[in-house]
Amino acid sequence: MAMPVRRHRGGGLQERPVWAPAALNPMVEFDELLSEMSGLLESAVGAAPAAAWTPLADVSESEDAFHIEIELPGVKSKDIDVEANGPELVVTGEIKERERKGVLRRSTRRVGAFEYRLRLPGELDTHKIKAEMQDGVLHITVPKAEAARPRRVQISESGEGAHEDAAQGGAATGGGTTGGGTTAA
Repeated sequence: MAMPVRRHRGGGLQERPVWAPAALNPMVEFDELLSEMSGLLESAVGAAPAAAWTPLADVSESEDAFHIEIELPGVKSKDIDVEANGPELVVTGEIKERERKGVLRRSTRRVGAFEYRLRLPGELDTHKIKAEMQDGVLHITVPKAEAARPRRVQISESGEGAHEDAAQGGAATGGGTTGGGTTAA
């Protein structure tokens, strides 16, 4: 039996078996396979150990703090724990499955325990961390310690103009020379 032949962009030939599906999303296939395997494990052993999943998050940095936004739709703030241990921030919690009436035909929502771990660079002020839940997004602000914050340094002028200004400032305070010459004792 001859296999179908497909031409590459580079001009070469590539064989594709007849049974191979056309253009599927590999992540969707992986999620389906994982859920089928966990269903098999549950039926064989009884209950599979709950594995924590990681929610989606954005992390940004400003001059004085790190800002973390974690997507947790439908989660109440009482079901979330935020802990800081040195440079590591750990957010844990659980999304509980709702009671439903009727037969559930398809579910793609994540339920169960979740965990988000993040190691932040530099020194942090862990006593001033703020967390706020708004519209299903957990906003966490982790301030940087004073030592880790950038500090602006004043630049002084050097050159002839700067020396004249310094001499005038010194004369006004009594520390400069008078008459431009030396004084005899």
